[in-house]
Amino acid sequence: MQSAASPNGTRQRLLPTLRRWFDTGVASDAGLEPAAARRIDWLRALPFAGLHLGCLGVIWVGASWTAVTVALLLYAVRMFAITGFYHRYFSHRTFQASRPVQFAFAVIGAASVQRGPLWWAAHHRHHHRHADQALDPHSPREAGFWRSHMGWFLTRGAFATDFARIPDLARFAELRWLDRYDTVVPLLLAAGLYGLGEALQAFAPALGTDGPQLLVWGFFISTVVLFHATVTINSLAHQYGTRRFETADDSRNNPWLALLTFGEGWHNNHHFFPGTVRQGFRWWEIDMTWYGLRMLAALRLVHGLKPIPAWVLAKARS
Repeated sequence: MQSAASPNGTRQRLLPTLRRWFDTGVASDAGLEPAAARRIDWLRALPFAGLHLGCLGVIWVGASWTAVTVALLLYAVRMFAITGFYHRYFSHRTFQASRPVQFAFAVIGAASVQRGPLWWAAHHRHHHRHADQALDPHSPREAGFWRSHMGWFLTRGAFATDFARIPDLARFAELRWLDRYDTVVPLLLAAGLYGLGEALQAFAPALGTDGPQLLVWGFFISTVVLFHATVTINSLAHQYGTRRFETADDSRNNPWLALLTFGEGWHNNHHFFPGTVRQGFRWWEIDMTWYGLRMLAALRLVHGLKPIPAWVLAKARS
């Protein structure tokens, strides 16, 4: 019998973990004991740490208006894909889209380095079913700030995609592929930014940028800021803000988080009635994702945007 501490035993544990950096279908952690499932897998978390360390490259590459603009544009485009499609479309099906449009925005969302669309939707549906209860993996009430903010998804139990929660999405082969190889799009984005920066340095030197600078600003900094903005809805929007509706969870409306996340900060609205495409229920509640989806609807790229029922607004306290 081979000891787990032997070189061969260590290698047997190490190789699947390294392969899962690129192929999430390798050696699922399903069936783990609860204590093991809650444990952070530090080896698997190394790419996440590397993403943050990459931001330090700004010390060497400096800044330019070109690089900062690219970073802001990529933040905006990818935030819309996460909020509009990963969340409101894949997780809640609050509007309809053709298969090509569905896949196009799934690819843009995958460029955010927030895993694949099926993984994201499966975990989010689980969150709504158990919001701020013991089975909610990212409730600040249950787990504390840092675990609700980012520690939860680095655990062994959170790694797998639970296909039983997303039978409506799992039938699409292209989404399953994107979910399994969820690092492909981010790597292509990083390579593309480096190549674009090198081309701009050669053909438009007045823009003052190059490959390393666009890589640091457009990929590392933009992606890290995007990630932490997104997960404030887990960690902060369940603690700070106002409650218009009585819900069983701690969700709150926070206008500052709504601005940062293109409307997701109207979180108490959303938890009371997640079946509408809108999260800003009042005219003055800025919801950039809703405006963007209305624009896509006007262009006939999406349709069937589900409205807010009158009975929902009648129950509002303000």
